[in-house]
Amino acid sequence: MAKKGPAQEIDHLRRQLVEWNHQYYVLDDPSVPDSDYDAAMNRLLELEAAHPELVTPDSPSQRVGGAPLPEFRQVNHELPMLSLGNAFSAQDMVDFNRRLLDRLGEGEQELEYACEPKLDGIAVSLLYRDGALERGATRGDGTTGEDITHNVKTIRSVPLRLRGRGYPSLLEVRGEVYMPRSGFEALNDRARERGEKLFVNPRNAAAGSLRQLDPKVTAARPLELCSYSVGLVEGGELPGRHSDILERLSGWGLRINADSRVEKGVDACARYYDELAARRDALPYDIDGIVYKVNEIALQERLGFVSRAPRWAIARKFPAQEESTRLLDVEFQVGRTGAITPVARLEPVFVGGVTVSNATLHNADEIARLGLKIGDSVIVRRAGDVIPQVVSVITERRPRGARPVTFPERCPVCDSPVEREPDAAVFRCTGGLVCAAQQKAAIKHFASRRAMDIDGLGDKLVEQLVDGGLVANVAGLYHLTLEQLVALERMGEKSAQNLLEALEKSKQTTLPRFIFALGIREVGEATALNLARHFGDWPQLVDAGEEALLEVDDVGPVVADHLRQFFDAEANLDVVQQLLDAGVTWPSMARPAAAEQPLAGQTWVVTGKLEALSRDEAKAHLQSLGAKVAGSVSAKTTRVVAGPGAGSKLAKAGELGVDVIDEAALLRLLADNAIEL
Repeated sequence: MAKKGPAQEIDHLRRQLVEWNHQYYVLDDPSVPDSDYDAAMNRLLELEAAHPELVTPDSPSQRVGGAPLPEFRQVNHELPMLSLGNAFSAQDMVDFNRRLLDRLGEGEQELEYACEPKLDGIAVSLLYRDGALERGATRGDGTTGEDITHNVKTIRSVPLRLRGRGYPSLLEVRGEVYMPRSGFEALNDRARERGEKLFVNPRNAAAGSLRQLDPKVTAARPLELCSYSVGLVEGGELPGRHSDILERLSGWGLRINADSRVEKGVDACARYYDELAARRDALPYDIDGIVYKVNEIALQERLGFVSRAPRWAIARKFPAQEESTRLLDVEFQVGRTGAITPVARLEPVFVGGVTVSNATLHNADEIARLGLKIGDSVIVRRAGDVIPQVVSVITERRPRGARPVTFPERCPVCDSPVEREPDAAVFRCTGGLVCAAQQKAAIKHFASRRAMDIDGLGDKLVEQLVDGGLVANVAGLYHLTLEQLVALERMGEKSAQNLLEALEKSKQTTLPRFIFALGIREVGEATALNLARHFGDWPQLVDAGEEALLEVDDVGPVVADHLRQFFDAEANLDVVQQLLDAGVTWPSMARPAAAEQPLAGQTWVVTGKLEALSRDEAKAHLQSLGAKVAGSVSAKTTRVVAGPGAGSKLAKAGELGVDVIDEAALLRLLADNAIEL
């Protein structure tokens, strides 16, 4: 076959990279490993550098960001980007629906609504001419925005050229640029490590990222785009229903929200609201409500606009997740590793559906970054099940006499000296096992459901056992007697007997649970599982050097160092030996050959919230049986495990006819294959 010339090879690489990019960022269904993508991109960059005359604006290489801009120029929207009216209750939605029916003169006929999650991001306009991205702009004031073309080009879910055919010669796509929660947390973690200012929330981070004069900064930020409508359209026709227009956009390579739905009537809209509100915390991005749009474009045109908003659409908001309140005091808690954690005591405030009176302050560096003083008015954020946190200080409301926050020099529990780790923000109590707080926290962790699962050993009982001198470490639990327990306050003989039986039952455990239960710093459930599978048994793990530890998935230099510190401490190994002497045991974890693995060659997906297992545990168990566990559903998926709250992945499985099972069926499968849980 004749060798390709530079132009042909560049064209081939561009087509391949565009397809891979679409699969990864829009369909959530990658078909090649990152190394293949990187190799193709590097080859394209090499060829374009050698042949600059062949570089085109829609080349995948142009996503990396060009030279910094001196300023943003203004853009006038050909069609205004209007705001939406708001509904804050079910009755508001009923009233909105009634107003539409009255205006349309449709009697009691039910309207069909396109229902979409209201992403908490930044509204943008993308203008495509003959399928090529010509301009990107912010909403601005709805009439005039800022030209952010160079920045939106760096967003992987924004196609530089539309796919397929049949698109209008001029098409304005409107959507929301947002930052997924995982990307936001990673961005703030990096900023915290560098001592830089943290972003308050994902919306704030997305806005700051889009308004960078240097596109290379934007390119390094984890932004996504979700399309929700069209604006100016010339030289072509679109379908007559809003939901069908979105499907058409999807076919042209634009991401749309998989949780969107068409519902008929206000009651169905209310059910959709309740369903999405229940799943809100499990979504990978922030939403602040639901947008309802009359689905028929002809009806939209009849209803028209009022002031700066369409009559045919409304946003029903969720309860606020940020509110202001006052910092009453800062207290310091001691964790099982001795870390001293500051906790904000707040004037109670209702935020995100609950009343919040405590919030995390992370560490000393975070307090310094906030410039926080006791007595300040602060903004508190609560997102899902995450512990509420103080995200900013309203300095203009600072009262006279506001006091600085001072970390204790001695442990508030055992009075041992407190030391700050070199090059770290963490203060730690040096008391070790002398510190009752660390003893209690270690025992609570050891007994927890994901660890040794000692039923009946609650926090209050642990407090009594340690304060009464009956237990000094986790091994002491297995030497408790019936006489000792019944002598405790509010402990009857039946309860004491049940606890002793639970302790006896807990002796039959698994190696991953045992490793996790020991509370080694940075060793969570997934890492414990990987360690157990890699080394097979405790002696091999204890004897492993740092190089051997680094061969384990999910173990880096920091975790390897924590493991070696734990194993090198005689006191720790003595406690482990006491546990073994007390009868704690587990089965061997020898791995079967690949050919013997029952799920070899299969691809599984785990979605939703599981009860008996964490998703990491479920993934590791499936991998141990030979399955590949993917992050998205595709035609190649063998089976989906769906727990409560499963959303777009479950819907995709239904569309593709992929087999779906619940957690109970997964547990039966694991049990049938002798997987110890």
